[in-house]
Amino acid sequence: MAKDATKLTGSEKAAVLLISLGKDLSSQLFKYLRDEEIEQLTLDITNMRSIDPETREAIIEEFYELCLAQNYISEGGIEYARELLEDALGSEKAFELIGKITSSLTVRPFDYLRRADPEQILSFIRNENTQTMALIFSYLKPQQVALVLGELPSEQQAKIIEKIANMERTSPEYIKEVERVLERKMSSLGAEDYTVVGGIQSTVDILNSIDMGTEKRILDTLDEYNNELAEEIRKRMFAFEDIVKLDPRAIQKVLGETDNKDLAVALKGTTQQVKDVVINNMSARLRDMIIEDIEYMGPIRIKDVEIAQQKIVNTIRRLEEMGEIIIMRGDGDEMLI
Repeated sequence: MAKDATKLTGSEKAAVLLISLGKDLSSQLFKYLRDEEIEQLTLDITNMRSIDPETREAIIEEFYELCLAQNYISEGGIEYARELLEDALGSEKAFELIGKITSSLTVRPFDYLRRADPEQILSFIRNENTQTMALIFSYLKPQQVALVLGELPSEQQAKIIEKIANMERTSPEYIKEVERVLERKMSSLGAEDYTVVGGIQSTVDILNSIDMGTEKRILDTLDEYNNELAEEIRKRMFAFEDIVKLDPRAIQKVLGETDNKDLAVALKGTTQQVKDVVINNMSARLRDMIIEDIEYMGPIRIKDVEIAQQKIVNTIRRLEEMGEIIIMRGDGDEMLI
């Protein structure tokens, strides 16, 4: 017997949506769900005997409208979304959709800036003070911050990094005030407790996304007036030379994901110890090829070496994030997988 969409639970509606999407798309979505969610959806799908076309259409439409509402909220906040939805769907439907989303959704502050390009962000915040920049950067993607930070003076870079590293909790009222100053109305934070932002790991994520030259300048400058913080950040970071900390199987995995030209350039500008460790983990054929490339390469710019090394470091970090390799942190007492 077919079921009425209004009588289905949220999980059952999700099951109908997944059935409608088909096996291939549904299997991709399962990757983003928790184990208990997958178990419940699998059970609902198994028990779903019949879905009439009207029910399926109603659920797909509801899903589309919720996606539309969430997208509007991310673009300009709840009030902005409400206005657009009222124009498109009417006041009653807009109220219903906003209610469903805000009951479970906390919109991330400065979400609009997360979709802006680095040049726009730079022009938008250039005249803000260091504390405000640090707060905003804590909410942006590390790759965005890396590019924006690279355009700022060295002394300012180090001060911002210090602020981010020492930032722990910031009141919602202050965050809202910063958003108002930036003339962009965002969503309410929802909760009245303090929000955790910044910290050492946020700093490491940002510095890990910056080119090596900028990264070195920031840490060297920070060294001058806060050596303890600079050392703590370094312990948690991974530099190209740290490849010697990887076990042979991990190094071989990295080599398999690395372009041979980048590998030759990266090794051209590193220490003999690093060269030996990397070369010893190559196949005989690849070893001969890389050694020959290095010998006949001639002089190369330091910047080109840094770029090649950064590509390999990015590969290492990606493999670590995927859980395919292990990196020893600090003095080797701690491992992150």
